[in-house]
Amino acid sequence: MLLTSIDPFVQEFERQFDRLTRQFTGQAEAVMPMDGIRRPDEVLLRFDLPGIDPDSIEVTVDRGVLTVSARREEEYADDDRVFVRERPMGAFTRRVYLSEHLDADGIQAAYDNGVLAVRIPVLERARPRKVEVQRPKGRKSLTA
Repeated sequence: MLLTSIDPFVQEFERQFDRLTRQFTGQAEAVMPMDGIRRPDEVLLRFDLPGIDPDSIEVTVDRGVLTVSARREEEYADDDRVFVRERPMGAFTRRVYLSEHLDADGIQAAYDNGVLAVRIPVLERARPRKVEVQRPKGRKSLTA
């Protein structure tokens, strides 16, 4: 498996705790939806980050953990009166646990049209390959 995760029970507990904290403080839940695509030579992760200032995006890798973080700031004038506030503001963070089959040194990231694309090369030893089937020499085939 190329992307791994920690115990789902712990993750769900962290999500619920985060959700309760945000409800208590009156903040909307900050989400960063992600798609993961496995290709023969890379893993492509796409994160939805609409309305994010590209300068606020950080992608880091530390001990097999890819962390993506970004910020969306409120943009209101002094005389603006907000009557609906549904768009999440503030900090967004997402962590992805990488397997040892991915090349953490070769990661590339690009932000375009509200989507952050992170490309992670698959190490040569983990790429799909064809294995040649050997036949014994000097003997007839078992199927002949």
